[in-house]
This record gives sequence, structure tokens and C-alpha cells, in this order.
Amino acid sequence: MSRTFTRRVSRGRSPLLPAVTALLLASVATAASALSADEIIERMEANQTHSTARIEGRMVIRDRFGDRTSTYIAYSQGAERFLVEFTSRHEEGQRVLRRGDSLYLYYPDARETIRIQGSALRDSLLGSDVSYEDMTGGRGLADDYDFELVGEESVDDRRAYEVRLTARTTDVAYALQTYWIDAEDFVLRRSEQYARSGRLLKTTEVLETMQVGDYRFPSRIRVTDETRRSAGTEMIIEAAEVDIDLPDGVFSLEELTW
Repeated sequence: MSRTFTRRVSRGRSPLLPAVTALLLASVATAASALSADEIIERMEANQTHSTARIEGRMVIRDRFGDRTSTYIAYSQGAERFLVEFTSRHEEGQRVLRRGDSLYLYYPDARETIRIQGSALRDSLLGSDVSYEDMTGGRGLADDYDFELVGEESVDDRRAYEVRLTARTTDVAYALQTYWIDAEDFVLRRSEQYARSGRLLKTTEVLETMQVGDYRFPSRIRVTDETRRSAGTEMIIEAAEVDIDLPDGVFSLEELTW
């Protein structure tokens, strides 16, 4: 009797075990992906937006004429202020300053400062695939976009959240964007930018990342303007310091021409 009863219990429970296990695993998976699209974007921006930062980098422009490299030093303060100073021979002394929604260009040869705004923000920087707005950023994404979590995909063998960004205003460079954000470290892995018509304008691929203190962010990306013949432009960070003291007046218009 005892052996028969044991066999019956075993047979009765065995179909339930996989079901219970699957239910538990589903609960764990649901908990792991319970983040909202807003929270995912917020974590990504917390990685790449710093109280202050100083970056040394280079921009490699690839086109039908070959490769051209421009080097630069960039300073940033939060998401509102950004200064790029080019140090390569042909562009030495050129500066791009962003303060909020205002962007200024300084050309040392002419000793002239030009303010650019509106559609001019989308113009190519030094003939690259990168626009002035791409390079200098601006306000946080939540100021201009609504976010939707589409799902998850594998990007370069890493699990990533796919988030769709829809602009709430026409005063942005891209009406629609799709971001793939690493589900483990919340680093952007890939993005696509679209016109309101749905036409693909640009793609951004993250080729390498960098860890500085508690922050991890892209350190080598390739931006490709899909509207023209181009092999893409690479932006490479050689060195970065974050949460540091910056020179007084580094983001002032008065200091732009020194």
C-alpha cells in the first residue's frame, strides 16, 4: 500500500512541477522587466549626464574622399551647458558653446561669434554625420518626448530594452526615435532617428563603453546619416573626468573668444 500510494502521489505531482517552476520563472522575469519606459530613460540619462565633465576626444569623418580626424576638448555642466573646443590643426580654436536653447559658434580667424538656432542646429558639424544638436545635446529627453517601452531585443549579444520616443513638439531635431538601452547597465547600445514621415534619418551604434567612477557611458559611437552617401562618423572619447571643478566662466560668452 505504501509503495502504491507513493507512486500515485509522484504521478499526480509531476505535471504540476514544471507548471509551478514556469510560473515562478515568469514572476521573476516580470519583476526584472517591471521598469517603465520613463524609468529606463531616466537611468540611461543618469549614466551620461554629469554635474560637470571634461572630455578629450576625436571625431573621425569617413566619406568618399577618405578619413579626416578632428580632435577636441569638451566641457559640460548637467544637460544645459556644453562647450566644445577643437584642437586639431585645421580647426584649432573653433568653439561651439551651448547654453540652454542657445548655441554659439566662434571662428578665431574671423574673430566672429555666430548664434545659430532653429533648423540651423541640424546642420552638419565640420561636414560630418553629426549635427550641432547631436554634438552638444541640450535639455533632458523628458522635456520633449513621450516614451513607450516596445519590448526587449538582443543587441550585440546583450539584452536591451527597446524604447520608442515620440516628440511632443516640432521644436526638436527628430520627430521619432528608437533607443535600445542595455537592460543591465542602462547604457545606450543603438538608436535610430526618424522624420515625422517615418523616413529613417540617422542611426547610432555604440561600439565601446567607458566606466568612470559610478558612471558607464558610450565612449566610441558611429553615427551614420542615412540621407546621404556616407560611411559614418565615429566619435571617440580618449579620456574623461566627471564631477570635477571647471574653470570659472568656461560657459560664458565673454570667455568664448579668448
